[in-house]
Amino acid sequence: MSPTSHARARRRDRRVYLGGHPVLFGLLAATRGRPVRRLGRTMLVHGTDAYREALTGLPLDRTAEGTTGAAARSALGGDGGVLFDQEGGGHRADRRDLAGGLGTAGVEELRARWQPLLVRRLAPLAEGREVDLVELARELSGTVVCALLGSGADPYGVARAAAEAAAAAVRSHLPGPRRPRAEAAAARAAGRLRDLLGGEAAEDARAAHRPCPTRHMRGHGVDGALAAMVAVAAVNTTVAALPRAVAWCADAGLWDQAADEALRPALAAELLRVTAASPLLPRVAAADGTVGGCPVRAGDRLLLVARHAADAHRRDPDARDPAEPAVSRLVFGAGAHTCPGARLAAVQLADVLAALAPHRPVVTRARVDRGAALPGWRTLCLRAAS
Repeated sequence: MSPTSHARARRRDRRVYLGGHPVLFGLLAATRGRPVRRLGRTMLVHGTDAYREALTGLPLDRTAEGTTGAAARSALGGDGGVLFDQEGGGHRADRRDLAGGLGTAGVEELRARWQPLLVRRLAPLAEGREVDLVELARELSGTVVCALLGSGADPYGVARAAAEAAAAAVRSHLPGPRRPRAEAAAARAAGRLRDLLGGEAAEDARAAHRPCPTRHMRGHGVDGALAAMVAVAAVNTTVAALPRAVAWCADAGLWDQAADEALRPALAAELLRVTAASPLLPRVAAADGTVGGCPVRAGDRLLLVARHAADAHRRDPDARDPAEPAVSRLVFGAGAHTCPGARLAAVQLADVLAALAPHRPVVTRARVDRGAALPGWRTLCLRAAS
């Protein structure tokens, strides 16, 4: 492993940011010299401690315009109840149920679903053919979502619909002039996803005792919205994270670490840290306070830069000298706002790396997805090293 190999990995990975939102990520790069920087009523939060303080010590308005919660409510929930826009007991109960399905036992059940898929999808590598990691990530994420929700829908169709719903929701809430019919398009995309996840197949799956973290909400009018939210979050983070992490591993020559059973979990955590599938968390302050020593007023917009807080822009991934867990896990949030799918993401990536390591693949083709909700690849093709 050499500095040159990591430089190549960084150059490739930077393309996903510049391809989708070059102005926004150019601004974030230009302002990262300070832990916190104010631009009018917007605060850019880059520092590790300031980022953690914003998520754990400052009251946040989860339904304000321009936040993840507002986009989720508008596109998926109507009157709310989709986890990202909830507060208090309802928020804690839904997170607790979802986390239960994604705990150690739940993840092991899900591994039994995706491991045969990896064998089938990666078999062409042994024959000298290419494999598209984006296509694999779509089917894998759709398979996990359908298992979690007890849905008998087609996994690949669910993944496609979840990606479309997320992209439409982001387009409808981007800063600037209102885009004609953007919100209506987002609602239609979300409706298609909810239709796919519903129906008799879901009842049959629950009767067979498959994991279903949203079962407590069935019949209460919000189950479809919450199910769609789970699908959108799981699919889009997986499709963004897995191909980028594998590309970095290939470009930086980290297959020796990936092949080492003892090092592999740390490598997965490091790759998730530097790629930061959700690199930017838009939030709004619900009350006055301070972040990184800077005053914050109620209504101020906060742009929490997860990739900078986790030191992804400066520190290369290395399973032999990994970042502290308290830092690396910041790409999944902090405190009550930690992503309940963090364990799932780490185990999933570790399994993908284990399956790829014997082939030591190289990247043969890569094309940025300019319309995706999260920075990622539209195509990321690999071939086994000759």
